[in-house]
Amino acid sequence: MIVGVSADGRKELVAVAAGTRESTKDWAELLRDLRRGGMGAPVVMVGDGALGRWRALREVFPPAREQRCWLHKVRNILNALPKSVHVNARRARTEIILAEDRPHAERAIQAFAADYRAKWPKAVAKVTDDAETLLCFFDDPAEHWLHLRTTNPIESSFAPVRARTKVTKGPGTRDTGLAMVCKLLQAAEGRWRAVNGPHLVALVRAGARFQAGKLIERPDQTPDQEAGEEADKVAA
Repeated sequence: MIVGVSADGRKELVAVAAGTRESTKDWAELLRDLRRGGMGAPVVMVGDGALGRWRALREVFPPAREQRCWLHKVRNILNALPKSVHVNARRARTEIILAEDRPHAERAIQAFAADYRAKWPKAVAKVTDDAETLLCFFDDPAEHWLHLRTTNPIESSFAPVRARTKVTKGPGTRDTGLAMVCKLLQAAEGRWRAVNGPHLVALVRAGARFQAGKLIERPDQTPDQEAGEEADKVAA
């Protein structure tokens, strides 16, 4: 399942397909179908650690940036830690993802590593090895960080699907199950709320640069041109 964000900030169901979650071939086939249908490379893709997806993305849409889902990552980290330190580990995670900018988040990761590496190196490696893709969202507008940190829109959208399959005691055949999932997700799509800062989506798509969540460079503009535009807006 792929959910996208349109230029006006609305979330849209892009594709639903049956396949193997870890299969590079299945993911690549889906992405190629979307490319043949006219979809350009996404600016950033958010997902869990399924390696097949990321290999396929690099193969089909090399320019796309990768953002790993913090929800799934935290589950993996906690599985590598004793329950006695889960509360503190969750607090450390919060300090990372709610940091004011990337440098502060990087320092929070260093602090996490210093506290836990000696006893639980595997847990620390789950963060440090994927630090770049875990902090990718900091290169986007601050208004979008909430939407980019996790795959919650997809996870929550599957709630009615899970509820229906419980009632029907399974999805039935592959084709029947896929049709049911599509219908339920299309119905849910109308209730999805737009991203925060929808006016910024087009800028992100055009290649604008952001630092600490703020716009620092518009595409194909000099700082003087941008300053002039801002003045015109205030004057209007």
